[in-house]
Amino acid sequence: MTRNIPLALTYDDVLLTPLRSKVRHRADAKTETELTKKIKLQIPLISANMDTVTESKMAIAMARAGGLGIIHRFMSIEDQVKEVEAVTRFEGFLIDDPYMIKPDKTLRHIVSKITTNSVSSYLVVDGDKKLLGIISRRDFIFEPNMNKRVDQVMTPMEKLITAKTTVTPQEARKIFAKHKIEKLPIVDNKGRLKHLITAKSIENSEQYPQATKDRKGRLRCGAAVGVVGDYLERAEAVLKAGSDVIVVDVAHGQNQASLSAIKALRKKFPTAQIVGGNVATAQGAKDLMRAGVDAIKVGIGPGGICSTRTVTGVGVPQLSAIMDCVKATKGSSIKVIADGGTNYPGDITKALAAGASTIMLAGWFAGTEESPGEIIVRKNKRFKVHRGSASFMSQADRTSRIGNTASLNAIVPEGVESLMEYKGPVSEIIYQLIGSLRSGMSYCNAFTIKELQKNAKFIRITSAGWRESLTHNIKEIY
Repeated sequence: MTRNIPLALTYDDVLLTPLRSKVRHRADAKTETELTKKIKLQIPLISANMDTVTESKMAIAMARAGGLGIIHRFMSIEDQVKEVEAVTRFEGFLIDDPYMIKPDKTLRHIVSKITTNSVSSYLVVDGDKKLLGIISRRDFIFEPNMNKRVDQVMTPMEKLITAKTTVTPQEARKIFAKHKIEKLPIVDNKGRLKHLITAKSIENSEQYPQATKDRKGRLRCGAAVGVVGDYLERAEAVLKAGSDVIVVDVAHGQNQASLSAIKALRKKFPTAQIVGGNVATAQGAKDLMRAGVDAIKVGIGPGGICSTRTVTGVGVPQLSAIMDCVKATKGSSIKVIADGGTNYPGDITKALAAGASTIMLAGWFAGTEESPGEIIVRKNKRFKVHRGSASFMSQADRTSRIGNTASLNAIVPEGVESLMEYKGPVSEIIYQLIGSLRSGMSYCNAFTIKELQKNAKFIRITSAGWRESLTHNIKEIY
């Protein structure tokens, strides 16, 4: 039977044509965008929800840079909550739920809390949350009797500097400067603890003006959930911990299990920001839209450590997949996330020009200081492990955690494991990628990403054209 097989393109098949440009310098190009209608980013980069890419360290770095990190789900609910809280508590003008302790607790008890939470000071409150004092490690570091009560060694209320709930960031900064303090409890008219401001939060807000923050000044992050088992419980827990978006993490987003899970999440959490995926066709995007997502993750098999296409024979070249899904969402508020396949910095410009609002990256950020995992030294070089979520070792780790090692032979991997040479701080990678994007925008006469999408003109190239695009006829200096 003869079939009409359509042609689909990926990033290497096209180039953007240069246009007469009013952008005098690449620094004039602005990279603001939207992850969803309610979440705005200063840069269009998201770190992937993979166990070798994003935990709290990466999410903090991404938010500070103006992007967002999605904390992976391959851990217990309790551990994922801790990772989310590590981001939301890291900095913020107002800490809504600061660490507190009752006055009758022993020093032995607070030492254990300090070890568990990695927090060296606690606000002392009574049963009505009335502020009584503060206790820090310095208050008892030389105290031999660990059975003493907190209220016997704490710094009492009369020695504390506090502020009212109407205090502004500017006023708080003056208080910190005047009194040389590090923590400023916020109390109401009855002396009850409402919030906490730290000197660190004021300092960070000035150092990272582009940071992705919520209305309370806390760094934003996302968290991934699955589509079976405890996914509703997990979503509830991470949302309560402060996650700003839920990413429904599944390889085939058009699968009935995925669509049913999204509908259940939307019903239980009607105001939550939900990202669904992955899909690679217009129909897949439409199915996710009907299920109730706020953004769609596009990409079946384009990732550098993903072997889905060669193992299953299924996928769509990434540029065509993005364009088809963007076309399906036209006229709606649903955003498209291009996930995977960016082998060169220019691919980010191409993906955004094709209509994506943000880009999810994995390999670019794997191997950085902030990525999870220990550094491995081989032949005097430093590496970190990077692996696909569907790789054998990733699936085996998850299987062994639930004690089901008998099913290891049943694993059919759709990803691989690799060693990534250590890259240093992720901020340096982000700087290079955003600089490249701004240059690409300037070639396309685009001051904004929306202008890039409006002005972009693609041309198809041959394999010879692609070879010409690469450096050639030289011996590079490494």
